[in-house]
Amino acid sequence: MEDCKIYIWKKREGSDDECQIPVVVEGITWESVRKGEPSKLTFTCVKTDKLSFPEGAPVSFYYGKTPVFRGYVFQKKRDKEQHIEVTCYDQLRYMANTNTYVLSGVRADQVLTRIADDIGFKLKAGGIANTGFVIPKFDKSNMTLFDIILDALDDTVYATGNLYYMYDDFGEIVLKNIKDSILDDFILNDSMAENFDYSSSIDSNTYNRIVVIQKADGDNESEKVTYFDDNKGEDNKQKAWGILQKIVEVQNGTNVTELGNTLLKLHSHVYRSLKITGVLGNIKCRAGMGIYTDLKLGDQNINNIMLVDKATHTFENGHHYMDLTLNGRKEYYD
Repeated sequence: MEDCKIYIWKKREGSDDECQIPVVVEGITWESVRKGEPSKLTFTCVKTDKLSFPEGAPVSFYYGKTPVFRGYVFQKKRDKEQHIEVTCYDQLRYMANTNTYVLSGVRADQVLTRIADDIGFKLKAGGIANTGFVIPKFDKSNMTLFDIILDALDDTVYATGNLYYMYDDFGEIVLKNIKDSILDDFILNDSMAENFDYSSSIDSNTYNRIVVIQKADGDNESEKVTYFDDNKGEDNKQKAWGILQKIVEVQNGTNVTELGNTLLKLHSHVYRSLKITGVLGNIKCRAGMGIYTDLKLGDQNINNIMLVDKATHTFENGHHYMDLTLNGRKEYYD
């Protein structure tokens, strides 16, 4: 693993003099998930007299000259051979903390900025996208910081159809539109993987009827219920699948027509999922990015951009390969 370098500091606020380079005896794994989880680095190293680090110690991982991961030690396991299995997470791990936010007239990126300021996260200069949509009322009580931000991003995708993802870029927080995060120098084809597991389904998160309920503000007002159905023309989804219904409750002032049509566009489709293993590694590929695919999978040929929901990179015996979980909803990129 000549191209891989791990650095561990002896304490959280350590100086360069306290930086250590452990001897790694097994493969290094770097894992990223698109939403709701920090990225994770795991490795096993040899305990020596000079190697000493506690839980919470800072860790950095480089692949060649490329900075890949910066985070902290959260778990150590030791065996009788004095091998230490180390699990590290980036700073998004601290978004598992809970808090309460009551805000009004804010965008999702402003919710993220507020939370980052409160807990001392550094935002990447120019790396926080303006999400555009202003959320009229945003009241979240005793929720994880992850869930608070994801709720704001969900409100945004419901209103605009634009999907955003957040990640830690070597110690700096980034928020991007997935349309601006396509891996241009990589095409996934049939010959690149050891194996794959492909599924198509209407069993989860697929709906061909959206019911929008606009709540009443006062005693003299009644709820307004609006139906949006994908049941027209030759491609009648309700005739093909039966009625799959999702109910959404919104506040007064919401553009019900825009919301309903956006949700129907996002959800009235077959959900296609592809898990592919043993792909030649590309260090720039992480969860949240889009990759070009040219795959023949039996009854389905996939020749479009797919969204990476999870990426697991393994560096072992001089080789770099990755396992990917991909989402086939091309509507995200329309």
